[in-house]
Amino acid sequence: MAGCIIHLMAGFPQRLARLRKERGLSQKELAQAIGVHYTQLRRYEAGTSQPTLDVLRALATTLRISADVLLFDETERAGLDDELKPHLEALSNLDQEERKVAKDVLEALLLKHEAKRWAS
Repeated sequence: MAGCIIHLMAGFPQRLARLRKERGLSQKELAQAIGVHYTQLRRYEAGTSQPTLDVLRALATTLRISADVLLFDETERAGLDDELKPHLEALSNLDQEERKVAKDVLEALLLKHEAKRWAS
């Protein structure tokens, strides 16, 4: 299991640093936004430390991306359903309020699906 986690985290430091810079954030700014000390964020970007799930969630939310963008490279994410991909990508064009509504609807649908799965 540990080997699987290490494999998933390969490339994570580079993706995190690239996404942070693309958003115009310093390490201190991003660290403050996600609730960690900036030295810890430096460790994530250096690959000497791995974030918890709570930190990954905060990173994804703050950077306005899906956590899979942080965890997987493009070839690993290529399995996204081609029928849904353009719709999901178009969500980034919505304003903040519309994105929140879309996110809430998707989360509700996914929770309903999980509830049905566990009930059967």
